[in-house]
Amino acid sequence: MKIIGIDPGIAIVGFGIIVQRGSRLVPEQYGSIQTRAGLETATRLKQVYDATVELLHKYQPDVMAIEKLYFNRNVTTAFTVGQARGVMMLAAEQQGIPIYEYTPLQVKQATVGYGKAEKKQVQEMVRMLLSLKDIPRPDDVADALGVAITHAHSAKLNDVVHHKHTLHDRSKR
Repeated sequence: MKIIGIDPGIAIVGFGIIVQRGSRLVPEQYGSIQTRAGLETATRLKQVYDATVELLHKYQPDVMAIEKLYFNRNVTTAFTVGQARGVMMLAAEQQGIPIYEYTPLQVKQATVGYGKAEKKQVQEMVRMLLSLKDIPRPDDVADALGVAITHAHSAKLNDVVHHKHTLHDRSKR
């Protein structure tokens, strides 16, 4: 299974593409999409959308795992990040790529095993789990890889839940 993990943003979008081979997680590509401050929001959203479409075409992931927003103090930033998140989800939906959403708490639990882990702990575990020489930079990239790892660790459970719903739906016929 090939997973693209996304840490959404408007200035910097972190992405990480990993391949699950048995119990091993292998990084295929990771990096960031960056937009310039001062541009109109619509222009920046289009740049994020276009770059996401390009990534999805190039790497053909099986699923997209994207971080859920948690409300922070800056409402304007939260709305703008929400818009960026929306255009990335639209890009995946248009290509028929299933989307899974994970909270920062779920990412911390899946990578470190502790929901109140520090950001540095998560980044170090991402580095170790993917056998990387260094922690990916900027931080958004390591965060995106953490989201992808979270999906890899959750995928079996997601499959069981999906299968259960499928069986339940069939029983209604």
